[in-house]
Amino acid sequence: MSKNIINFIVTIIFAYTLSLFLPWWSVMVAAVATALFIPLKRAAVFFIPFLAILLFWFVLSYFLSSGNDFTLAKRIAVLLPLGGNPYVLMLVTGIVGGLAAGIAAIFGKQLSLLLKKA
Repeated sequence: MSKNIINFIVTIIFAYTLSLFLPWWSVMVAAVATALFIPLKRAAVFFIPFLAILLFWFVLSYFLSSGNDFTLAKRIAVLLPLGGNPYVLMLVTGIVGGLAAGIAAIFGKQLSLLLKKA
């Protein structure tokens, strides 16, 4: 398997495990850790964790919201300019988490380069 796929899977597993014990920023810890130990090259450093956490948060928010027929998600989607669509809200949620993870992964890559020089 390529490093991209391994990093994608490990990021999701690590983010899920950490999210059981830590708040929302646990996805950033997962992205930094996977960027340190499974190095990626160029734009993949940002996009692999971005897509992993986007998928993770979208699926997690879907399962959490489907238990109550998307009642809260619909109400929040009305408050935000999303037209009351809970699926768009879940996508926005995933994008926000993905951005946090992607930026954290860039930090992890830079940290790994710094540690290699020392």
